[in-house]
Amino acid sequence: MKGDSENRFPEGVARREVERRRNGVAVRLRDAVAEEIPIAFVYNDRPHAVMMATPADLEDFARGFSLSEGIVDDVSQCGKVEIVEALAGIELRIDIPAANAALLEDRVRELTGRTGCGLCGAQTLDAAVRHPPAVAEAPDVAEAALRRALCEMPSLQVVNAATGAVHAAAWANLDGHIALLREDVGRHNALDKLIGAMQRAGTDPCTGFLVVTSRASYEMVMKAATVGIGFLAAVSAPTALAIALAREANLTLVGFARADGYGVYAHGRRLLARSAAQPAHEVFGQRTA
Repeated sequence: MKGDSENRFPEGVARREVERRRNGVAVRLRDAVAEEIPIAFVYNDRPHAVMMATPADLEDFARGFSLSEGIVDDVSQCGKVEIVEALAGIELRIDIPAANAALLEDRVRELTGRTGCGLCGAQTLDAAVRHPPAVAEAPDVAEAALRRALCEMPSLQVVNAATGAVHAAAWANLDGHIALLREDVGRHNALDKLIGAMQRAGTDPCTGFLVVTSRASYEMVMKAATVGIGFLAAVSAPTALAIALAREANLTLVGFARADGYGVYAHGRRLLARSAAQPAHEVFGQRTA
């Protein structure tokens, strides 16, 4: 059982001894570190995947992963979610309809994922690169709202504040205020947890936008588009494949998002600049207004 000092930390944070050396002086102390353990997804009693993840918000993780990976089409198809602690990690035992379980069996994707891995174990190129349907509807987002969300996020990242080791995925309302945020050592896991939280809250993807603290890799765009999210802003860079998929999926993709600027890589019409009278000037490697 954790002591009182450990209970002050948020879920997913552990304490470990460290020797800190500064200016030739060594000090031993107990440091806050992010937990990372195997999380096994078990559907209808059959193992499917093992992801290395932070053991927090696990029901959200179960439902979000099931949706973003196309295992179910709607959160209502996720029945009972049982969280079972095992010697080596945690099992998420999820009940899904028999028809979904049969399709899952056909995919033959029993896999072991490294931290946040979104493709590990895919056995064919078609399985590795999924093409979700184009997002049917997505909102316009004001620059001011994006800036507000970016400014709000750090104060809500409690696990990262304690450890400096995790990613965050946040859902912002169109006014830029953060409505939901989830953290994990894996960027894909953080997004899956957020998707699960959104579904449980009944959040409509047309009522806001997604902000992530990581790079915008293909898997992040794929997961967002799969659940109907049409606007994704990443603090770091996008990949070429992510840009191609965003363009194909009708998803607005913003990279290098900062309070003082950003790069627009796909469907930039939805990001509303300060003034239509101030056209954007394209410069290689950056976008300025």
